Amino acid sequence: MRIAVTGSIATDHLMTFPGSFAEQLMPDMLDKVALSFLVDGLEIRRGGVAANIAFGLGCLGLRPVLVGSVGRDFAEYRSWLIAHGVDTSGVRESTLRHTARFTNTTDLHGAHIGSFYTGAMAEDSSIDLAPIAGQVGGIDLILIGAGDPEAMLRFTAQCRELGIAFATDTSWQVARLDGPDVRALLDGADYLFANEYEAALTEQKTGWTAEEITARVRVRVTTLGKGGARVDRAGQPPLLVPAVAVEPRETTGAGDAFRAGFLAAIARDLGLERAAQLGNLIAACSLETVGPQEYELKPEPLTARFAAAYGSAAGDDLAALLASSS
Repeated sequence: MRIAVTGSIATDHLMTFPGSFAEQLMPDMLDKVALSFLVDGLEIRRGGVAANIAFGLGCLGLRPVLVGSVGRDFAEYRSWLIAHGVDTSGVRESTLRHTARFTNTTDLHGAHIGSFYTGAMAEDSSIDLAPIAGQVGGIDLILIGAGDPEAMLRFTAQCRELGIAFATDTSWQVARLDGPDVRALLDGADYLFANEYEAALTEQKTGWTAEEITARVRVRVTTLGKGGARVDRAGQPPLLVPAVAVEPRETTGAGDAFRAGFLAAIARDLGLERAAQLGNLIAACSLETVGPQEYELKPEPLTARFAAAYGSAAGDDLAALLASSS
């Protein structure tokens, strides 16, 4: 199965301020705020939901096609993704804008001041999926990830026109989208991904019950944090899959890692239960590192951990997946 992933491609610039933001704010002068913080640390991380998911799929040997817009500053990032098995031929380079960028400063109390520059991502709606599918020899499934809202709707419509199966992953953009757009994005999807909060917000915005949403997609997947994952299909009992034991270092990108593991198993016809299990495992690997693309998937320890969590048959399936992908 050839998988393409659309959505945001971004770099994160994360800084730390060794003090308290609150102590610098004067309540009677908030309309005249003019502050600059001398920060102690700076971390630059590769990110963006589409790039994160594609990275995970590439590490699992699937050679996914990444689709999105970037700036001329993307060269080093592109090389990184290619080195990790990602096909970047579907990435277009803007002549006007930089790659999307998130800049965030955190103080000693965990308070944040951040901004997100959309950059080249605003041009995603100019991308046509048909030529990309043709140049890579066909695409079997396209994950429509969070990115430019207009592009998300356009990609979904193109999937329907081209007869390509699609997975919907509105993620953080569900907060911005209105009800009709959310309904348009998920209706007829092969897979619908969300965390618990996003799932509830999806129901609120669409006006559809959980049962009605499940009836409109083939498979609904909800990540439950420490509770693992839930898989729903119309007319069948829910499938609850426990999480892999983990001591988290950072949560950023864990949901993207889950989707990579889930779709890798689906691509190898391992079934929904094994897909949710592998999603949980890759999410755990992400949680144990700082940065959404910093984890490593070494076959032997990965297989052993999978077998310890879900049984020897699961370990055998993962070993076969990794062997077929090498």
